[in-house]
Amino acid sequence: MAKPVVAIVGKPNVGKSTFFNYVAKKRISIVDDTPGVTRDRIYTEIEWLDRKFTLIDTGGIEPYAEDPILQKMRQQAQMAIDVADVILFMVDGKGGITSSDKEVAEMLRKTRKPVVLAVNKIDNVGSPPPEAYEFYNLGIGDLFLISSVHGLGIGDLLDRLYELFPKEGEEDYDEDIIKVAVIGKPNTGKSSLINKVLGEERVIVSDIPGTTRDAIDSYVEKGENKYVFIDTAGIRRQSKIRENIERYSVIRSWTAIERADVCVVMIDAQDGVTEQDTKIAGYAHDAGKASVIAVNKWDLVEKSTGTLEKYRKKVMEKLAFMTYAPIIFISAQTGQRLDKLFELINYVSNQASMRISTGMVNDVLNEAVAIMQPPSDKGKRLKIFYMTQVSVKPPTFVVFVNDRELMHYSYERYIENQLRKSFGFEGTPIRFIIRERDKR
Repeated sequence: MAKPVVAIVGKPNVGKSTFFNYVAKKRISIVDDTPGVTRDRIYTEIEWLDRKFTLIDTGGIEPYAEDPILQKMRQQAQMAIDVADVILFMVDGKGGITSSDKEVAEMLRKTRKPVVLAVNKIDNVGSPPPEAYEFYNLGIGDLFLISSVHGLGIGDLLDRLYELFPKEGEEDYDEDIIKVAVIGKPNTGKSSLINKVLGEERVIVSDIPGTTRDAIDSYVEKGENKYVFIDTAGIRRQSKIRENIERYSVIRSWTAIERADVCVVMIDAQDGVTEQDTKIAGYAHDAGKASVIAVNKWDLVEKSTGTLEKYRKKVMEKLAFMTYAPIIFISAQTGQRLDKLFELINYVSNQASMRISTGMVNDVLNEAVAIMQPPSDKGKRLKIFYMTQVSVKPPTFVVFVNDRELMHYSYERYIENQLRKSFGFEGTPIRFIIRERDKR
């Protein structure tokens, strides 16, 4: 199931980024005393009480600001609120309650999402200042007194966030349903693709409100196969946010990727592979998801002899980390090659679910070692004793060796290539866990 999402919101300069960095245990957000330093949302993965969640840092909200930068920061914060499961509302315990705090509190109440109020900058141990309790007047409920600088009270605050997370297992689709996330930067044709699928291929279509997300999932049957297409683009409803803010697409895609079995990475044929495309595709790769790269708007590209193969080569150069993913050239507008896209979705889903017996795996391993000797360092050579597959989606193998430090990345890649040559695994990443065999 997808990780819960927590958004930190509040007016500028209340310590949101300091809190974010403290919890993330690294300096990710820029921290400065100047209001408005954090202008884009920053996000990272946090683990608390054995539960992983996504934490989003936002720029400050100034409800009535006319400054263009402050207005954009307000939009960014609203986007984070839209995708959050729980909202962490942070205020300045030293500065006292302000009209901006009241307006933000009113905005958060309208979301009907769980909100936790954190009164920050309570830096002294002992009795808190009386003015800290005036924040009860915001009508949010219980408040937590914290110091982001010194780490005071943060454990209790995280405990409360944990209590408000959606229960694990709430999202429960049948195992035979393939969950497909259509991801990519804005305006690549994600909406057109899903609308075409729903309009032309539907046998049974219903809007199922996502139990862990605010997005809408669309259920489709095609032949004997069942799919849920996960909306990452506000397909079936009017978005309150302009889609030209590209950061929004990244966090929406991230949360959808977590829930998906297969990711369709949409590329605009007219733009080519951009940095934003690379970033979004990288999330699918890092999450271990089976993927298909769909180059959309292919009907609008002027073609000559060899155009398709040249374009395919450019895509592979830009997305060199996922050369395992098949590429398909489509037109979501006209429906060109959509049947083939469904075939690829089924294919890569099956490839990611494939299990290979330990005997067959080690036959390939032994042959690979015979062809190319394992690396050595300072006279000590790597010995690989055996390998076994321990899980699927993605296929994951445990490799037992004499010394983990001797397993060079290039040799790991060589073994991966031999597995792909023998068994396929097309469209899915392969993961390795390197372990030293018990010396006893």
